[in-house]
Amino acid sequence: MRTVTFLVREGVDKGRVYKDLPIPVTIGREEGNGLRLNDERVSRFHAKVQVEDGDIILTDLDSTNGTRVNGTAIQIRRLRAGDQVSIGRSMLLFGTMEEIAQRKASVVPASSAGGQIQTIRADELQAASGRVSVADSQRTVAPPPVTAQTHGWTAFDEDVPPLPQKLTASQAARLAEILDYLHKGLTTAVENIEANEEGTEVRLGFSEWQTVQAVQMLLARYARSISEPG
Repeated sequence: MRTVTFLVREGVDKGRVYKDLPIPVTIGREEGNGLRLNDERVSRFHAKVQVEDGDIILTDLDSTNGTRVNGTAIQIRRLRAGDQVSIGRSMLLFGTMEEIAQRKASVVPASSAGGQIQTIRADELQAASGRVSVADSQRTVAPPPVTAQTHGWTAFDEDVPPLPQKLTASQAARLAEILDYLHKGLTTAVENIEANEEGTEVRLGFSEWQTVQAVQMLLARYARSISEPG
């Protein structure tokens, strides 16, 4: 039986993983949905995921607030690992980390497809983890596909460092505040990302790109303050 996995990245259910859901499966806020979201802007039965001719198909069930895939309003759309599905105030990432990594590895960089790429300095590229297109006074960046072999970073469960245990209530509250703040920054940066029809490239505005770099800077500062207190 074919199954699908969704990770909730935004919304009331942020952080929840709906793993290996047998399809067909419906998404909504009512009991009886295979993927139930506690989101008042999600319709009772909002969308349906099914398989047809080997493709995973997402269909909006005439919902009140609509369904978006990678920022584009859709009625029906083929889903691929790494696609972002926005329903109500919730944003879901489709696919397991392994599936997303496989898709990354299969994407052909724009440089090998004959596209023209404006080069920028390596220090300007530090925060860019994908194709970044900026109109007018902006620039286009197309680094090679990010894989565990080339980048040394993955989001696989076995690779994610564990959180410290037995924190005091005050420490837990402070850590949660920091993580929520950084998460909000990244959410602000990526909420207006536009993907091409194939879902192989995304466009990120210069302002949003700067926000990503600011989050990176804050993370570096936090890491330094922990390793060198005082």
